[in-house]
Amino acid sequence: MKKIGLIGIGKMGISHLSILGAHPQVEVVGVVDTSTLVTDIIRKYTPFKCYDNYNTMLNETKPDAVIVSVPTKYHEPIVRDMINKGIHVFVEKPFCIGAEQGSELIEIAKKNKVINQVGYHNKFIGTFIEANKIIKGGYIGDIIHFSGEMNGPVVTKRKEETWRSKPEEGGGCLMDYAAHLIDLINYLVAPIKKINGADLISIYSKQVEDAVYSLVETENGIHGNIQVNWSDETFRKMATAITIIGTEGKIIVDSTELKVYFKNIETPKGYSKGWNTKQINQLSTQVDFYLRGEEYSSQIDYFIDALEGKNANDINTFKSAWETDNVIELIKNYKNN
Repeated sequence: MKKIGLIGIGKMGISHLSILGAHPQVEVVGVVDTSTLVTDIIRKYTPFKCYDNYNTMLNETKPDAVIVSVPTKYHEPIVRDMINKGIHVFVEKPFCIGAEQGSELIEIAKKNKVINQVGYHNKFIGTFIEANKIIKGGYIGDIIHFSGEMNGPVVTKRKEETWRSKPEEGGGCLMDYAAHLIDLINYLVAPIKKINGADLISIYSKQVEDAVYSLVETENGIHGNIQVNWSDETFRKMATAITIIGTEGKIIVDSTELKVYFKNIETPKGYSKGWNTKQINQLSTQVDFYLRGEEYSSQIDYFIDALEGKNANDINTFKSAWETDNVIELIKNYKNN
């Protein structure tokens, strides 16, 4: 049984608390938030002990690990404090406001031998996991080109300023939304290392972009493009899709369906030459607690298993999340220059 503390009870914090509270290998020892409105509700309707200061929670409960789901601008100081104390950390995405901050945290975590994970949930979705196996197995040959698209109705009108409209707090479509797509491309294809074109467009927001379009290039020279728009009302919720063209086939994948074309007879088990289609219910993993999708429980399960030494702790590490932060910075710098 692992003792887990939760710092931050916003949208993702509530989700994490629900999953942790039902986890058979977890004891939630403390919940931290500065909002008394939130903590009063948690105290009234749950058995979890609440705090308004995470240091008090740490001193009283001595958790093995913490889940950090505070606004992005607070990630770096809180995560740094945790790993300096030798406490294992799962932190929400994006990792840090700037790539330089993340680089320092990687080294400190390595030195202190701290289990670390960042909340990019797409790597725990069955369709993307299967696509990764097919690509890494060489079944579509050498990748020629890729394109990624992500859309959703997050900001659909002009409104009062929130953290989403403030770049210094991690707001903007690039950092808050496109980070998911960039991280997924880094996983499926290869880390992006060069920006060959970028356009950041404001539709409703005044200080940040609502759409991101960029020509990118991976470390091994594969070219592709990303298109992200969080002000698209034609989508009911976040939708992410990637197309990858190889010398021996093609993959079209999103969170619900995998379509793959093989030119040759040599295919993975369960597939045949030509077009193949698999739905998420054929590829998803079983979880004990389903909330908003099995991927949210799966990523927490993976973190808890890492604490118990049951896996290699090599998915969504600080390092891979830093690579995503670095691409965000490259796109910003290209546009500003």
